Amino acid sequence: MKKTVAVLFGGQSSEHEVSCMSARTIAEAIDPEKYIVLLIGITKEGRWLYVERTDLIADGSWRNGTKSAVLAPDAGMKSVLVFERPDSGKSAEVSMIPVDVVFPALHGLYGEDGTVQGLFELAGLPYAGCGVLASAVSMDKLYTKQIVAQLGIRQAKYLGIFREELKDAEAVARRVEETLPYPVFIKPANAGSSCGVSRADSRGELIKGLLLAAEHDRKLLVEEAIRGRELECAVLGGTQPRPSGVGEILAAAEFYDYDAKYNNEESKTVISPELPEGKTEEIREDAVCIFRAVDGFGLARVDFFLEEGTNEVVFNEINTLPGFTSISMYPMLWEAQGISKRELVGRLLELALER
Repeated sequence: MKKTVAVLFGGQSSEHEVSCMSARTIAEAIDPEKYIVLLIGITKEGRWLYVERTDLIADGSWRNGTKSAVLAPDAGMKSVLVFERPDSGKSAEVSMIPVDVVFPALHGLYGEDGTVQGLFELAGLPYAGCGVLASAVSMDKLYTKQIVAQLGIRQAKYLGIFREELKDAEAVARRVEETLPYPVFIKPANAGSSCGVSRADSRGELIKGLLLAAEHDRKLLVEEAIRGRELECAVLGGTQPRPSGVGEILAAAEFYDYDAKYNNEESKTVISPELPEGKTEEIREDAVCIFRAVDGFGLARVDFFLEEGTNEVVFNEINTLPGFTSISMYPMLWEAQGISKRELVGRLLELALER
C-alpha cells in the first residue's frame, strides 16, 4: 500500500518564494511507487490551500485556489480536511484525506521555528526534519550561539538587541560600537535565506541596518565581520547522523545576501573545494557536534567561515530546513556523495516514519 505524504510549502515568512521552489523539487523527487503526494500551499496571509499539481506551484496560480486544506490537530483523525472556502460561493462539503507522513518544505518563521512541528506533534503525525526543540533553538540565532558557546567551537562575537530598544537608536549604536569594531553584520534573529541582513561600516549604516532587520523580527543580532571563505556542510540522519562533504559559496555580492543567493547568476557553489589540511574533517566533525547539541534529527545544513589569515574554522549558523531548490547546497552536497534527490527525500521520509 502506498503511503500519503503531505508536502507543506509557502508560508508567512520572508522565505515564502524560496519555500515554493523547494517544495516543487521535493514533490517531484518523491517516489511515486511508494507515496501519494498531497500538496498544501500556505499563502503569505496564512490561508491553507489544496493544490492539485506541482506545475501550479511554478506559475504561482495555486494562490487562487478555492479549496482549503487544513491539517486536523485531532490525533485520532490523522487527516487533512479539504473543503471549499466560504468565500468561493460553492458548497462547503468536507472530505477527509488520511495522511501517513508530512514533509514541511517550509523555511523561516512558522515553518522552521518549531511552530508547525508542534502541530504535527499534536496531530500524532510523523514528519520529516527536526523536532520542536531543535527547530526553535536553531531558528533563533541568539539561542544557537549560546548553545555553541558551550562546545568550544569558535563563532563570531555578537550582541543581541530587541526591537523596542531602537526607540533610542543612537544609544543602541553606541553600545554596539563599545563592543564590536566596524564592520559589523546585522541580522534578524529569526529569519533565514539572508533576509533582512546587512553590513555596516559606520553608525549611519548600523542604524539603517538595525531598522531593516527589525522589519523581520523583534530580536536582532549584531556580529563582528569575519573575513574568510564561506563553507557549508550537510548533516543527515537520526541517532547516528552523518556529515556530507564540504561546499563553498562564492558570492557575487559583497556578502551572500538574498539577492546574491537567488537572483545573481554570478554567485556560485563549489563542491569539495581545496582546503588546508585537516580543515574539511574539522568542519564535518563540528557540523555533527552542533547538530547533536541542538537535538537535531533528519537534516540540517551547518555553515562556517574559514577565516582569512588564520585558517581558523568559525561557526556561522545552522539551518534545520535548508533549501531544496536547484541551486541549494544541501541536496548538491549529497548528490556529490552519490545520493540522488529521490534517494535523499526517500531517506528523510523513512527517518520520519522510524521516529
